[in-house]
Amino acid sequence: MKKKSNIKSIRINKFIALSGFCSRKQADNLITKGKVKINGKRCSKLGLMISLNDLVTVDGISIIPEKKQYILLNKPKGFSIKSNMKGKTIFNLLKKIEEKLFPVGDLDDDMSGLLLLTNDNKLLEKLISPSLKLKKIYSIILDKAISKNDIETIKSGLAIDNKKISIEKVKKLENDNEVGVEINSDENKIFKKIFKKINLKIIKLDRVMIGPLTKKDLPRGKWRSLKENEIRNLKSFLN
Repeated sequence: MKKKSNIKSIRINKFIALSGFCSRKQADNLITKGKVKINGKRCSKLGLMISLNDLVTVDGISIIPEKKQYILLNKPKGFSIKSNMKGKTIFNLLKKIEEKLFPVGDLDDDMSGLLLLTNDNKLLEKLISPSLKLKKIYSIILDKAISKNDIETIKSGLAIDNKKISIEKVKKLENDNEVGVEINSDENKIFKKIFKKINLKIIKLDRVMIGPLTKKDLPRGKWRSLKENEIRNLKSFLN
């Protein structure tokens, strides 16, 4: 069982909301409808203060309050984002976090860089939705120099798996074999196929930005909790 907060008592609607089951207002509606029980007894009082150790159920479903976590990790290469994989996983780097976290989007084992994780289900669903255009920037190192013609070819589009794929924002960086790429989706796996089409091989792929979040002051293999203003910026996508 997860450790509880040091707070001894909490309002019943906040208790339910912390679990991610619903909002506080929705919790009040459930209480009014008689769907909430505390230690087996129906709750009929809005604003009731309860203990974090009380057994709360909604329509027979047990509610466990859980602190919402918003974590930014600078993932090293060679770490899987899947918790059920053998070998090194990102969760080996997050041992101090007790809550079960889920990655926002994908980042292959052989890729490195920023990865956002949360247990806020509503935000998670929104951020991984194909309809959301969340900017992501990658630094890509290739096995040899990339030409201006190669970059124009990528921008104009290539036939990949019987579909024309183009990336409009591609820029050569200081080194001749390094490019910066910006996309508004989670299709980072397509990069390998794109560069293979123009006879280039990716040596290193590093995600350096997710929306407004950057790698500043976040060394490889380290993580930090998002600041309040960063959380608010991400939650603005829910509106």
